[in-house]
Amino acid sequence: MARRLIPLFDRILIEKIVPPAKTNSGILLPEKTSKLNTGKVVAVGQGGRDRDGKLIPVHVKEGDTVLLPEYGGTEVKLADKEYHLYREDDILGTLHD
Repeated sequence: MARRLIPLFDRILIEKIVPPAKTNSGILLPEKTSKLNTGKVVAVGQGGRDRDGKLIPVHVKEGDTVLLPEYGGTEVKLADKEYHLYREDDILGTLHD
């Protein structure tokens, strides 16, 4: 049975995107190429609450590609895969093609 983690409140479960170390033709890429710290949103909590108890929905959705801070997040391992939990406030932005 596969487990699925559903984040609480304004937390977001992210699978980090690892840039390829070599091209399709086998050319090795240098480690110092400019890379963005990005991830794919896997699951999203329902949102936070304001002082009056009203729900403030999360602005990202499953499948979005997001820009992450260099440090932060809580590492979570599920079924031998590594994920990270972030609060919505920690997400720097979404990336679009």
